Amino acid sequence: MLDIGLTHIALPVSNIERSIKFYSTYGGMQVVHHRIDATTEAEVVWLTDHTRPFAIVLLQTHSVQPVLSPLAHLGVGCKSRKAVDMLCDKARQAGLLVEEPKDSGYPVGYWAFLRDPDGHTLELSYGQEIGLTIDRTN
Repeated sequence: MLDIGLTHIALPVSNIERSIKFYSTYGGMQVVHHRIDATTEAEVVWLTDHTRPFAIVLLQTHSVQPVLSPLAHLGVGCKSRKAVDMLCDKARQAGLLVEEPKDSGYPVGYWAFLRDPDGHTLELSYGQEIGLTIDRTN
């Protein structure tokens, strides 16, 4: 199978294990590839949630500049408002909640912003209907 279209986003991270834990916890993602780059000798990890052929590529680096924030962000759709609230409660306790959940109505839905260990922004949402909107245009 040939990969075409948008396949991944690559993020520099300062501690790859800490980032794997963050994206596993708050994005429901799993490691599907892990290697040491032969040229840079940096650790590289691919994470996916297995819902579509798309990955977050984590690249170990000494310094993370610039970061994906504040409005630039990765978005993860959750299965319910309750799921968003539960993850936000966990993130709040860990000091990672940046913006409390809010309902912005259609088409934005219910959403909140979290900060990953390097300062990149992750949006959790319910009701954005991006997939349904795309399906309607085909």
